[in-house]
Amino acid sequence: MSTLQAQPLRAEASAPAPVDYRRARRAETRSGYFFLAPWLIGFLLLTAGPMLASLYLAFTDYNLFRDPKWIGLENFEKLFNDSRYLQSVKVTLIYVLVGTPVKLAAALAVALLLNSGRKAQGFYRSAFYAPSLIGASVSIAIVWKALFSDGGIVDLGMTGMGFQPGGWVGDPDKTMPMMILLATWQFGAPMVIFLAGLKQVPRELYEAASVDGAGALRRFWSITVPMLSPVIFFNLLLETINAFQVFASAFIISGGAGGPAGSTLFYTLYLYIRGFGDARMGYASAMAWVLAVVIGLITWVMFRTSKGWVHYSGETK
Repeated sequence: MSTLQAQPLRAEASAPAPVDYRRARRAETRSGYFFLAPWLIGFLLLTAGPMLASLYLAFTDYNLFRDPKWIGLENFEKLFNDSRYLQSVKVTLIYVLVGTPVKLAAALAVALLLNSGRKAQGFYRSAFYAPSLIGASVSIAIVWKALFSDGGIVDLGMTGMGFQPGGWVGDPDKTMPMMILLATWQFGAPMVIFLAGLKQVPRELYEAASVDGAGALRRFWSITVPMLSPVIFFNLLLETINAFQVFASAFIISGGAGGPAGSTLFYTLYLYIRGFGDARMGYASAMAWVLAVVIGLITWVMFRTSKGWVHYSGETK
């Protein structure tokens, strides 16, 4: 009898202890925050903190050498009475509205060529992508300036073809085309994204369109563009934001002054001149926040309007 009674006791003793799921979740949460801590600290100290500080300085008179003095909206009022500021807005808008479509058109054209199944595609992809790896670096801007200066390779080549000698760098009518060419030359990143999108377009669609008698141009507008619309939107958004922030190439090519005749006075370059050249950090902070708001509004408009022309596979309307 004693043996029979001992058996349930041993069974109860061997049963697993209940799991405290709340404690386990708290432990997982603590672990997650621990691994996120480097990023969170960097974000607070290097991004959020400086942004909040610049927002405060935008409403002050601050020149780096004395304490900020609160002046309200005075900096923002001065912006629209500053002829050089308005010139920087004009130069930047021209660059964005002309340079971005040209760069994306070149990227898409090359992506279409590389998607055609020709030999040595790996080499060509690497060659076209290489300029994007360098980025808008100081060294590239120096080389570009030398190429287009008076007596440079481009100038000598155009003189040999019968054009009048004279560099592009010192000509106000040629500096913007030169800057757009520099941006277009670095089309590798959007090209790779376009190429990845083209690989996802079903070949059956092109075959069916060919059977129906559609030509190459018709297939491009009716199949390629709609199927690529999410990729086009993504590249357009990123390249527009990047174009608003161009700085290094403009700084090097213009010598940091925005010349000649203000033709390379981009928004970020003028912001740098006012902030670090004239030591007017309050004014520069106001410029920075105007740019941030404008980019935010443009991004919002692009997302709102994308519903009418961006089509995702499997989407029902």
